[in-house]
Order: sequence, then C-alpha cells, then structure tokens
Amino acid sequence: MIKFLVFLVVVTLYFHGAHTQYDNLPVTQSCLGCICEGISGCNVTSTCQGEVCGPFRITWPYWADAGKPTVKNEGPDSATAYRNCALDTFCSALAVQGYMQKYQQDCNGDGKIDCDDYAAIHKLGGYGCRGQLPSPFAERYQQCKKIVGGLGK
Repeated sequence: MIKFLVFLVVVTLYFHGAHTQYDNLPVTQSCLGCICEGISGCNVTSTCQGEVCGPFRITWPYWADAGKPTVKNEGPDSATAYRNCALDTFCSALAVQGYMQKYQQDCNGDGKIDCDDYAAIHKLGGYGCRGQLPSPFAERYQQCKKIVGGLGK
C-alpha cells in the first residue's frame, strides 16, 4: 500500500501542475492508484516481463489503443517509445487514461461507469470487461478500494 501512496502523490503532483490539459480525464487519481495496486502491487520500479511492462503491466497493443503517449516528446514511432512510456509512472497512467477514454463502458451493468468498470476494462480488455476479475488482481483492487473509499470515477 505504501507504493500506492507514493504513486498517488507523484501522479497528483503532475496532474495538478498541468491541470488545464488533463481536466477531462475519465479515471480519478485514486482509481488509477487502485488499478495500479491491483495489477502490480503498484510496483513503480517494475520492468518488462514478457509482453507486459511497468506499474500498470501494459502491452504494446494497449499502449497503441491508448493513443501512444510518450515520454519527453519522443516520437510515438520510435523503437523505444512504448517501453519508455510503460515504465514511466506518469506516461503509463496517461496510457491508462487514453485506453479508458476509448473503451469506457458499463461493464457490470449497474447503470454507471465508475472505477469498477475501469478496473475490469484494464484487466479484461475493452471488449471483454464483462467477465469475472481474476485473483489476485480482484482482491488487491478491492482492498485498495476499501482503504481509499469513494471511487466514483
């Protein structure tokens, strides 16, 4: 949970400093933190393992669907753009935001789009989010959600 708190502080400070460009992002910072906690224990020092990279464990297709955000104005077609973004805390959070903007939907049928839907989209994909969340992701996400509370978006 300490990693989540560090992540939340970093992302909050960055988004706060650039709030005009990032005012209408679909996922709240708390929700992003709980998705991060669920997927990797919010390990911001994690590297690539197989086809997934970074604290959000994103793949190249996920990053591409998210709009190919980059770090330090690197060109999105650079051979290192995906990896650099996925391993960067802010850029990978921005990739999650872009993916959610593209695929946001009511996955659990409760009539609203909230953090539970975004967690399902992140873990199960934009076209498979109606399925059951697997362990241990589901447990870590729910535990974080209980601690943070009030995750509307």
